[in-house]
Amino acid sequence: MSSPNDKPGEACGVFGIRVSHAEAARLTYFGLFALQHRGQESAGIAVSDGTTQTVYKNTGLVAQVFTEPSLAALTGHLAIGHTRYSTTGSSNWANAQPIYREVNGNGISLSHNGNLINTAELAAQYGQLFATTDSELMAEAIAHEMRINDVGLVAALQTVLPSFQGAFTLTILDNTTVVGVRDPMGFRPLSLGKLGDGWVLASETAALDIIGATFFRDVEPGEMVVLASDGLRSYRPFEASEHRLCLFEFVYFARPDSMLNGSNVHATRRRMGEHLAEQAPAEADITVPVPESGIPAAQGYAARSGIPIVDGLIKNRYVGRTFIDPAQSMRDRGIHMKLNPLRQELAGKRVALIDDSIVRGSTTRQLISMIRDAGAIEVHLRISSPPYRWPCFYGMDTGDRSSLLAAGKTVDEIATYLDVDSLGYLELDRLIDATQLPTDSFCTACLSGDYPTPVPLNDPKFILETID
Repeated sequence: MSSPNDKPGEACGVFGIRVSHAEAARLTYFGLFALQHRGQESAGIAVSDGTTQTVYKNTGLVAQVFTEPSLAALTGHLAIGHTRYSTTGSSNWANAQPIYREVNGNGISLSHNGNLINTAELAAQYGQLFATTDSELMAEAIAHEMRINDVGLVAALQTVLPSFQGAFTLTILDNTTVVGVRDPMGFRPLSLGKLGDGWVLASETAALDIIGATFFRDVEPGEMVVLASDGLRSYRPFEASEHRLCLFEFVYFARPDSMLNGSNVHATRRRMGEHLAEQAPAEADITVPVPESGIPAAQGYAARSGIPIVDGLIKNRYVGRTFIDPAQSMRDRGIHMKLNPLRQELAGKRVALIDDSIVRGSTTRQLISMIRDAGAIEVHLRISSPPYRWPCFYGMDTGDRSSLLAAGKTVDEIATYLDVDSLGYLELDRLIDATQLPTDSFCTACLSGDYPTPVPLNDPKFILETID
């Protein structure tokens, strides 16, 4: 079933905590709840009381996986957690995280956000029989180093981490320690917070807010932080590298109430809309956002253009990932399961429709048709990011180039395919300007084709076939 969102698959969410009481798992549950938007396939928590480690995970949303009895059984003052959207490996219980390994009487658990680009080399070194995902390969590599050289987790990580290539934000737990790691380029975010006399790690600052933690600082690209019994320790196991946060964190992935590199996501998206109104004005009567991620940009577009914003589309807030495969007739309706137009707002109007991105285009096409059926006389589509033309190798599930609408079409051809009266994309330099961060801070590969690391050019993702 195609996603009811014409968006890239979410990045995963990771969490880690060390507190002085036995409620680490419960706090992790609430932290994962705040990170639910980053992955809806599975969720899990690993907890330790300092001696014994317990892992509980399953497919489903956080609120489906964990119950009051299951949380009550997870006692300990150390914990990590994970919400998963798969970019490698299938979606099933075996691939849910945290990944667990038993090592020399010690347990290690690992949660991963990102995607490695050297899995073939790691599989050859550590044995493909042990792993079906890059996350399992990482766990196996760490466990192997601990077994062979009889060293602890921190020493093993300092040896093994430099062999990982690509995007990886990690939280790792052994029986006595929580560790957070960010790859040398910092593709995916990781925040460090303070909670009383304890420490918290989370993919986004919104997860710190929900448990009452105070933001301390970002874990820096290439940094490993250790939440140990004697306090916070910082290590630099990697060679220095340029920094490349995924720009799509600002466009789509991150919650609007999160902070990334000191910039608020909602304010950034609103500025994107303001830039879009200047760059691609529309002769329209109303500005209509595609909820939820298109709302801040639509607010900025309306404010700068003077075209009033209205709620022309109502989102069914209770539609998420479903485990019931709908009948073909319902699959064909696609977007209707998630969004419904307000005919009384759209009928007879020229609509400036604002969304954050288009990846594959099929559901956007359905949405345009639905808005026209509701009586809109013109639809002017405005996108608050550039055309998405290139596949991602760093943690977004976007398929190969043949599935990317913009890869094989000009903007005019895309407009014709979508059946809109006009189409405007935000230029890349304006998008980066909206973040108020340096131009060289970001990975823009999916928008520019400029990959910051070597990627396999013969990978099927690069093959551009004809697009229906």
